[in-house]
Amino acid sequence: MSDRAPSARPVRILLADDQPLLRTGFRMVLGAESDLDVVAEAGDGVEAVELSRRLLPDVVLMDIRMPRMDGVAATRAIVDARLPVRVLVLTTFDLDEYVVGALRAGASGFLAKDVPAEDLIAAIRTVAGGDAVVAPRILRRLLDRFAELLPDPAVTPSAALDALTDREREVLVQVARGLSNAEIARVLSVSETTIKTHVGHVLTKLRLRDRVQAVVLAYESGLVRPRA
Repeated sequence: MSDRAPSARPVRILLADDQPLLRTGFRMVLGAESDLDVVAEAGDGVEAVELSRRLLPDVVLMDIRMPRMDGVAATRAIVDARLPVRVLVLTTFDLDEYVVGALRAGASGFLAKDVPAEDLIAAIRTVAGGDAVVAPRILRRLLDRFAELLPDPAVTPSAALDALTDREREVLVQVARGLSNAEIARVLSVSETTIKTHVGHVLTKLRLRDRVQAVVLAYESGLVRPRA
């Protein structure tokens, strides 16, 4: 159990996974935290969407492979319904081709199913706080490995990026490469606060919810090209 001070209201979590044993394990881990509250469980994607609409949890911990409706479709349904609900997707490396689809559907991040408990807890808190969770090393691997899922990058960057300044484009490129704000600050020799401001401007100008969507857009627009 962490020594984190309890917040005014616990983060409300919906567990969506078709394996009861895994849901039980997640519930035990999360139940040990005073600021996290598992409010319901769903055994398939359809149930996950229905419970999200009815209960409005803060975060849905969403499995990718589920019956009736997979995690990608369920994520898209939740996002398209404009619910005040954020989705954190769980995946395994043998299924990681689905992750790009989940990110494009509007997920706020993804984790491997064997993630350490402390990382899972931290990720849920981060997503609930309005930020995205992107494991840079995993994200780079996915975008490189599944480059064929993205539009042909052999084009000039999309006109959608015209609103960005040159420095904001530089920052977006580094975000797309999986660097944290601190790492980008070192690369560009500016302060981390400055990078945070630039990232905020990029998200606002491009009407993106978080840096996960910024990464996907950077690849889709041709600004960043997947490695061969």
